[in-house]
This record gives sequence, structure tokens and C-alpha cells, in this order.
Amino acid sequence: MRASLIQIAVDPDEPVDARRARAARLVREESGRADLVVLPELWTVGAFASDLFAAGSEPLDGPTHRVMAGAARDAGVWLHAGSFVEAEAGALYNTSLVLSPDGELAASYRKIHRFGFDEGEAVLMAAGEDLVTVDLPHLTVGVGTCYDLRFPELFRGLVDAGAQAFVVPAGWPARRRAHWTLLARARAVENQAYVLACGTAGTHAGVEQAGRSIVVDPWGEVLAEAGPGEEVLRVELDPGRVATTREEFPALKDRVLGVRTPKRA
Repeated sequence: MRASLIQIAVDPDEPVDARRARAARLVREESGRADLVVLPELWTVGAFASDLFAAGSEPLDGPTHRVMAGAARDAGVWLHAGSFVEAEAGALYNTSLVLSPDGELAASYRKIHRFGFDEGEAVLMAAGEDLVTVDLPHLTVGVGTCYDLRFPELFRGLVDAGAQAFVVPAGWPARRRAHWTLLARARAVENQAYVLACGTAGTHAGVEQAGRSIVVDPWGEVLAEAGPGEEVLRVELDPGRVATTREEFPALKDRVLGVRTPKRA
């Protein structure tokens, strides 16, 4: 399976319609190069531009969905369209879309762990509740978003749901880039799964983005890593590598906590 991570730059002076069109063009350019294409978190507004969240929100079937569905269909790829600000029933969510090669919505995921420590996303957006996996040809993918990467129990739940790979779009700040790389590798090693973590480039509301999109294999080896600027990271995945790793080093079979029902006092 071939994957392309599009590390798009968010320029606050670029109109959102132009940014959608540019992202769609970049997706279409992966036609024939990739089976799966991934965009980063909140690329329509900027992950730290919380003052734009409400004005930049849209329904699940809004313009971002329509433009990205067309791009997926034109390119003939599975597309994780990053995330956008979804408005539904008076609440805002940090929502990801996964689209099939025919442009149909295969899954949506509302970010469960909201970042901000009682500011920004943490207070402006509602939390998602559901773990989401998507069955691609030969590979089951679990979905997380940015800050979720710091919560290993989410990824354990995705493994229990059958995930063999994790796709994690993010708007990760440059000042914590070391954590980004460390956590991506940790989630791969402890779950014996691929991690495809796609970050943004540029500066969001004065916060420099790390970029550094990364793909890690089930043994924790870095297969590819981007620089800090806008670029497309391309990598080939071997779906059989997950089963082989789990068979050769069957650590997941030795799980105790989180598997058995705890005794009550």
C-alpha cells in the first residue's frame, strides 16, 4: 500500500476557498502515486486560530466535505481529509473525514481529547465519544487527532477494534517537536502498528508549526520523515508487516491491565 502525507502550510492571508482548492489540487496530484492520502488537522482555519473556529465552522456535509470528496474521486484514492471545525446542533467539533476512492464518506471522527488546558479548543469545542476504525483494502486503520497521541488508552482501544495502522492528523507546535516524534514511535511500538502522523507547516495565530510528518512501522522504525516546510511525504507500507511483527514478538498477547475485569472492593 502506498501512502502520501500532504504537509500543507496554513497561511492566514490565504482565503479558505483558495486553501481548499490548493489542498484538492495536491490530492489530485497523488493520483497513481498513492492508495491512501492524508491531510493534517484543522488546515482550513489553523489549529491554534481559536478565534476563527466559530466563523470557520461548517456542517459535516459542507464545503470541505464536498471539495475533498471530489478530490478523492478524481484521484481514485482513499482520503483522510484531515480535520475541520464541524458545527452541529449548536456545538463545535474537531472532525475528521475519511473518504473512499469513489468520494463516499467511509467514516467521520470527532476528536476525543481536546487541547488547551481550559482555553481554546478545550472550551470552544465539544468532545467526541466514539472510537473509529476504517477497513481499507488489506489494512484496518484507526483514527486519532493530534493531542489524542498523548493518550495511549485510545490507541489500545483501536487495536482491540482491529486497527493495524493509525492515522493521526495534527497541528503540532514546533516547540514540542521532540514529543511528536517520541509519541508517534511509542504508539507504533506498544501497539505493533503503523503510525502515519501528518502535521501542518506554517504559523497558526503566532504559533510555529512543527511539520515533521512521520511514518513509523510496527517495530518502531521511522520509514519516512518530512522537514518543517510544506511537502508531500510518500511511503510504501507492507500490510503483512503488522501480522508478522505481532507473531514474532507477541507482546499484545501478554496484556493484563485493560483486559480483565477489575475486582471491586
